[in-house]
Amino acid sequence: MTAKFRKVFGNTKPVIAMVHIGALPGSPLYDSEGGLERLIADARKDLTALQNAGVDAVMFGNENDRPYEFKVDTASTATMAFIIGRLKSEITVPFGVNVLWDPMSTVALAAATGAAFVREIFTGTYASDMGPWTPDAGAAMRYRDRLHRKDLAMLYNVSAEFADSLDRRSLPDRARSAVFSSIPDAILVSGAITGEAAAMSDLEAVKKVLPDTPVLANTGVKHATVADVFRVADGCIVGSSLKVDGHTWNAVDPARAKDFMDRARAARKG
Repeated sequence: MTAKFRKVFGNTKPVIAMVHIGALPGSPLYDSEGGLERLIADARKDLTALQNAGVDAVMFGNENDRPYEFKVDTASTATMAFIIGRLKSEITVPFGVNVLWDPMSTVALAAATGAAFVREIFTGTYASDMGPWTPDAGAAMRYRDRLHRKDLAMLYNVSAEFADSLDRRSLPDRARSAVFSSIPDAILVSGAITGEAAAMSDLEAVKKVLPDTPVLANTGVKHATVADVFRVADGCIVGSSLKVDGHTWNAVDPARAKDFMDRARAARKG
């Protein structure tokens, strides 16, 4: 386990819960009538419910800025920083950020808000719903260092949602190569889209070739599957399963979140 991952999350298998910020100014689904105060109020409600449920960490993301961009509007990053700044005194667990799908904006947001970790697609080449996708891990890592955030834990998603890898190497080979060439603090394995589970066979195969690197399930972990996931993975990132009716765009359901954490804690003991 990497030192930075252990420093942020300890020695447990963390449950990192998503605070899905509503559509931001400039994006098609933005609620101009509700404005920034509505965004803050909704994020605060979800943050409170997740922390009361006992999650190990939270991650702020702009999941509703659909259709997604590779070079995110400056207003999106600035607004996310403003919202997190308004909530920061209420955050009691480690927090991370993810600006879809822009590694540079994600790192900039982490530096601006003091986030402990980031998640992004940093490596690979993909055909995607948004067009050709070619992130630059070297640029993102150097930007992190220029912003004096060498302490920032970098979580690399190696199986991009909404996309298919143009690299014909197997997923385990791509994951192993990313660890060798790009020095991530954890590897994330995803399903095809938000809320869909990563195949257990993919998790198992990646963990087998990376026994000393944290490997997390990035999407689709459910109440009924968290114990199975934790038998293989070193943690998970969860969003949709904690929402009302398990629907991605709903608010966090406090009872569902508590039940999930009860099961996760039991799985960790097992």
